[in-house]
Amino acid sequence: MEKPEDPPLETWNESMVSIWLRSIGIKETYIEKLHEEEVDGRILRELSEEYLKKETGMKSGPALLIIKKRDELVINSQKAQRQHDNLHKQSSGKNDHGESAIKCIDTRADVNEENNKEEDSVLVVTTKKDSKLRPFDMKGVDFTYVKNSVLLPESGVSDFIIPCHEYKSFAIAAKLDRQRLQAKFAKEVLKFATGCINVRTNGTIHFGVMDSRGDTGYVHGEIIGVPAEEKDVYYDSLDYIERSFSSSDSELVRLCIGEPQFVKVVCSNSIVEHYVVEVDIKPAVSIVKNKVFSVSLPNFNEKANKVQFEKKTAYRRVGSKTEPVADLNEFYQQINFRDAQREEAEKTDHFTAPKLCQNLGKKLKMLVTGGNKIMDKEKWHILVTNRFQEKDLQHIDFLLNMNIFCVFDFDPDSNVSGLCHEYNKHHVVNRHFMQNYKIPSGLSIRDLESHLRLFDQTSWIFCNGRSDFKGNEPPCDEKTWVKSKRTLLKDCVSLICKDILPKGTFQVIFLLTSPVDIPFLNTFYEFFTDMEGHEDIICLAESEENFKDWQRFALGSCNMETVNSSSVVGMTISQVNATLQQVQPTTTRATKRLPIHVKGECFLDIREEETRCSLEILSLNHCEETSPDVMESEKEKIEQQFYHGGKVTWMNLWLADKKIIGEVIQRDAYNEVNNMVKDCLCWSLDRAPISCINIYHHPGSGGSTVARQVLWNNRRDLRCAVVNHSKSASVVSEDAVWLREYEEKDPQKCLPVLLLFEDCDQEYLEDVKNELEVAVNTKKIARGTLCFILLSCRRSHNPEKMCRESPQQNVSITHKLSETEKKQFSKKRQRLEEQFKPEFILTFVLMSEEFESHKIAEYVKKFVKHLLQDIDYKSVVTKLVLYVALLNTYVQNSFISQSHCEALLALSICVDRFRRHAFETSLSEQAKLVLIHLRDENTYINSIRIIHPLVAKEILQQFLGDKQQQSDLALDLLNNDMLFEHRFGRDQYMKFLRDLFMTRHRISKGDKFDSFFSPLIEHVREKECPDKAIELLKAAYKRFNEDAFFAQQLARLNYKHDRFEEAEKWAKTAVEKRPKNSYILDTRGQVYRQWFAAKCKAMEQDEKTPENTVDALETALKAIECFQECKNAAVEDNETMNNAGFFGVVEVGCALLNLMRTLHVFSRRKSSELIKYLLTDYIPVEIEEPWEHYHWKLKNLQKIMLEALEWISEDLSYFQTDLKTDEEKTSDTVERTIKHPMHWMVNKSFAYGKYFSGASLITDPNQGYLSPFMKRMLIYYHGGGNITTIFSLLTNQKDGNPVSVLEHIISLYPSNPMRAQMLPADLVKYIASHFALSCLSTQSSKLAAFQDLQRLSHQFPKEKLRCLPSALFLLVLLFWPEEHDTEVEKEHKYETVLSAVEHLQRNYNKKLKDIPPRKKRIYTHFFLSNGTGFEKFVHKSKFETITKLLSVSEKRLKWFSGEVWKMPEISKLLRCVTGWTEDEKVFLEGPKGMKFHIPALKSSSVPHNNENVTFYLGFTFKGPVAYNITVQT
Repeated sequence: MEKPEDPPLETWNESMVSIWLRSIGIKETYIEKLHEEEVDGRILRELSEEYLKKETGMKSGPALLIIKKRDELVINSQKAQRQHDNLHKQSSGKNDHGESAIKCIDTRADVNEENNKEEDSVLVVTTKKDSKLRPFDMKGVDFTYVKNSVLLPESGVSDFIIPCHEYKSFAIAAKLDRQRLQAKFAKEVLKFATGCINVRTNGTIHFGVMDSRGDTGYVHGEIIGVPAEEKDVYYDSLDYIERSFSSSDSELVRLCIGEPQFVKVVCSNSIVEHYVVEVDIKPAVSIVKNKVFSVSLPNFNEKANKVQFEKKTAYRRVGSKTEPVADLNEFYQQINFRDAQREEAEKTDHFTAPKLCQNLGKKLKMLVTGGNKIMDKEKWHILVTNRFQEKDLQHIDFLLNMNIFCVFDFDPDSNVSGLCHEYNKHHVVNRHFMQNYKIPSGLSIRDLESHLRLFDQTSWIFCNGRSDFKGNEPPCDEKTWVKSKRTLLKDCVSLICKDILPKGTFQVIFLLTSPVDIPFLNTFYEFFTDMEGHEDIICLAESEENFKDWQRFALGSCNMETVNSSSVVGMTISQVNATLQQVQPTTTRATKRLPIHVKGECFLDIREEETRCSLEILSLNHCEETSPDVMESEKEKIEQQFYHGGKVTWMNLWLADKKIIGEVIQRDAYNEVNNMVKDCLCWSLDRAPISCINIYHHPGSGGSTVARQVLWNNRRDLRCAVVNHSKSASVVSEDAVWLREYEEKDPQKCLPVLLLFEDCDQEYLEDVKNELEVAVNTKKIARGTLCFILLSCRRSHNPEKMCRESPQQNVSITHKLSETEKKQFSKKRQRLEEQFKPEFILTFVLMSEEFESHKIAEYVKKFVKHLLQDIDYKSVVTKLVLYVALLNTYVQNSFISQSHCEALLALSICVDRFRRHAFETSLSEQAKLVLIHLRDENTYINSIRIIHPLVAKEILQQFLGDKQQQSDLALDLLNNDMLFEHRFGRDQYMKFLRDLFMTRHRISKGDKFDSFFSPLIEHVREKECPDKAIELLKAAYKRFNEDAFFAQQLARLNYKHDRFEEAEKWAKTAVEKRPKNSYILDTRGQVYRQWFAAKCKAMEQDEKTPENTVDALETALKAIECFQECKNAAVEDNETMNNAGFFGVVEVGCALLNLMRTLHVFSRRKSSELIKYLLTDYIPVEIEEPWEHYHWKLKNLQKIMLEALEWISEDLSYFQTDLKTDEEKTSDTVERTIKHPMHWMVNKSFAYGKYFSGASLITDPNQGYLSPFMKRMLIYYHGGGNITTIFSLLTNQKDGNPVSVLEHIISLYPSNPMRAQMLPADLVKYIASHFALSCLSTQSSKLAAFQDLQRLSHQFPKEKLRCLPSALFLLVLLFWPEEHDTEVEKEHKYETVLSAVEHLQRNYNKKLKDIPPRKKRIYTHFFLSNGTGFEKFVHKSKFETITKLLSVSEKRLKWFSGEVWKMPEISKLLRCVTGWTEDEKVFLEGPKGMKFHIPALKSSSVPHNNENVTFYLGFTFKGPVAYNITVQT
């Protein structure tokens, strides 16, 4: 018997099988037996006749009947299924993700079913989302559909309770007049209803959903909606029931047909509201039992212009269609069977066991912990909340212990009386509005994070205004909010989810504490969209009513099961509070404690700590708030992570102290550093307020562990903190001063602060120290009080050398173990190998073997060889390992974020609790061994690196071998779009990638050598070939948006390999992009300089003629022009001091003169021919035509070179040149560093004088025919050309007798200088030469009287503005008062000195630009001594001879610490001057009680009170300075 309206056989339960058996006449005893055997529909399908006879004892007859009827049933079922499948195939295609992917036409909201006009449509391929059906019997107002989403296909009978569905587009009918519309609507509803009632199934007919008829470009089941302005039209349509059914049936049918439900269709660009009109059919067996219904369907007859009724017909559902009943007799015979099935289905549906109490507490814990026992303390939480009830604000402890990244708060009063106000009592909050999250142009994500302090304190985002804010941020109604703020919300959420926090590192919690509105609900939609799913979103609601509003909205994006499974409804906030505190890793409101000066303790306020985000403060009870569960579950992982290569954590040290895990070995260096710290604490009047200790360590030798052990074990005696060096030096200083004085009564009596700086630049450390010194002076801390100990821990490839340079300050940690350490490591290794496999504690194994030995090299080689044996060379995981190895080998402290790795591995991790697991399971066994997980201490973001740089290097060597070159791997990494374009963590990844190609090695940064290119480029050009290196840099240039600095690198690389045309092209490109950058202009000059040198070299064996030297000449002049542009740009740049252009002009000028000198035209005659050509209008015939374009440039050469030499001399006169400064990391650096600028100056001045004086040809320099210019050039030649070279004669006494040299220089000046009216520059050199000579021999016959020089100095310009700085400096020396002077003489001298000092100060400030003074320390030339006249001064070179046995760093330390003044051999040379201090300024007494301010060279040495003091006087180009200021007792 064919019954296609029956539910599928597989879905039948035991009861339905029993009903069916009764309907075919089987005895009750057999039915009961099969029921006991639990025979359901699936088993019925597999039954055999033999089984029925054997297992149930059934006779052959009934067994045969069951099998025959069962087979008929299966055949009919399959037929119906085929019909359904065919229909489905015609109407809908499915893509791999379960979404309908079809060609669709984006038309107007209504579909023209008759014409299907295409002129208003555009054919596009799009993907449409599946949509959930409105739950049966639910009110339409409680649900929404999204336009163009797709419902499941129309369906037939299932289990009688699950409704079957039928769709009608109704697009044209909805526009008909009232009478026609009602007839059409009634006809479709009554036909469908009759079909459902007759087969006893629930059903729903939908109007506004595409059916399968017509090619409209829509999908079967696609929601389009219909306009329904007059809803009563649809309600009244059902009045046709009474006219379409018999009077006895109409009342029953009324009971089965529900009212029309209007489900709103959401459409972003529709003006008119559309609905899907749905009618539910529910034929309860009590109403329809034993009845078959026939209906006369209404139909509007256009000819008759009225509604007419069709012939009475009985309908039934056949599959997904409603069809007339073909054989009424047969249909009537099955009515009892259907009624029985319906009755059974209703019983099953209505039977409910006593409602079990849902375990909401367990569910809440599971959702928040991700199925773990404890919440992840490093996971971020984002809260979305509206108005909190007053009673709930007392129960927010669970929020206080959470790691809250930000709060989206829709309560305008939150800051006054709501959650923000209460939370802010315990934690610092940053109050923001959504517009604060728009990134200004030019600002990176990292900059925005820093600017908004996103990872420092909780961000509180007021999403709907803030009532107490005086700016323009009022709350607004829903419609205004949607118009004005919806986009801001979208941008804000998108930024957080896609650029700041990677997927899986955070959880969004919706706290429904008040009725929800549209803005609040929109937040769910934005998070759901940007997080690509619901897995990290949970909802907590006390009120079921509030939850239902939220649920209805959420159902538009995900199904009911998902929404309900991630929501906890019915728990009060106080219950949530109590429940979640059980699973939080720290105890409620744990209070940290700090030591105090009087040996007690104080509490550290958590809000204060959070404000000081530049310091990670180490408390006395650090880690003690950890719950026992966390301790137990994490201890093994923490230990293994450390010994596998992870950084030591405070938890490591705490667990070791508690004996919960094994001890952390203390290397010998720990005792050295600890003793240094103890030494710093010993009081001494000469103790500086700030002490520095430096740890230099081999990478991976445990330096960081030693530093942290020192902090950990000193936290009871000192206040300890780790510096976050992403913060500015001024912020660190401010926070450090706060930490020192926190809860202390007297700033003079505080515990010192021990600050740890890990892997930060020396420059940054100096900045912090400088800021702290200023702070200590401002606070007027008493002398001898230790305030801060700066402990710097830095990577170095030669720690022992750094230690030897300054053994009092520096400690080295190498891979070499002492005998004691070897025993400790051996013992520890045995214990660890019992606990872990050796490969999982590889870093510790490497340390215990000593890295540098032959043994360790073999160990690493063997380990990597074994690792690569079974590796899949083509897998993406292997590619990842190689990428990380490449970065770790060449870029210090580099890593790749886990988010980048997941993007590369194409992982789509759905549930966060499986995130780490899913990532690790995607890795090969080899990758698991060599990769270690890191976690940013600030952002908690995961990343990976190779366990040790040695392993990374060995992996590259063994894996690549001869098959592949490193350049290919680097190019592959560079061109990997998946990594390069991955949005999250892009800034950090781009920095590492840029460093790989750009950053040079620097010894000062801890590298083995200084390199001209990045180590990768150096490797490729040396080990592979230059072409590969050039190809790499070209690719990087293109990848980094044609960055000027990559063009600069290409210019350098090309000229290094003599490819000058290419170098010229790239240098020009770089200059076009950065025309004002002096470093790039310098590179362009260097290209021509090197090209000129190459051309000169090529001509070495040839005779040089004017014709064949033109090319080289032109190149040299181009180089000089470029260097002049470079020096002009450098002078204008107020933030840098780049002298490269000045050096370049002189060097190329000297090389060019040397080339010209070798030409026959100049060499066949005396050198005077060349000088005559360069300095006069004279042009030799031989060169007139070949060089016609260059004559004027060559004749200007002397002037250009002189200007450059004078500028360099002045610069060297101002600033110290022996200071070790770290070069910048970017390509923004000079091509090369002049290591000994003083020696360079002497040599180049000599060369300059030689070329322009013809000195080598002059046999009798006293000959009267020498012109003043020629004498001036000879003075240059002998070393008297500028003040720098003159004073260098005092220090560089190796070459000849400096006394005779200086006497010779003085003899070249006019014998009667007073009458000669010398130029100011010549006057300066003349007087300076006498000062230099007086330092060597006061008895020299050439030494003029001191008074004569004083009189001579009156020839300097009267307007001091026009005076050279060197002239002003000499005026200070010449007129410094002496004790025997009369009051009038003193007054006159002071006036001269004060005027000179005032202008020296101005010149100094101008020269210094905006550069911190510590970067360019002023140079002291002379000190005040005890004599008179010349003997009143002692030159610094005298001290150099006394301290020459000391190393450079020891010498520097003695000068900086002031110990040098205690050396008797130095102190006896100096005159001790008396003065006083006022307001921390030092003064000397002048005539008539005048005050003469003397700046202190070290501001920290000035006493804070008004005191009488003594000090030594030094003379600089800034004016006089005070040294060794001592309070008079």
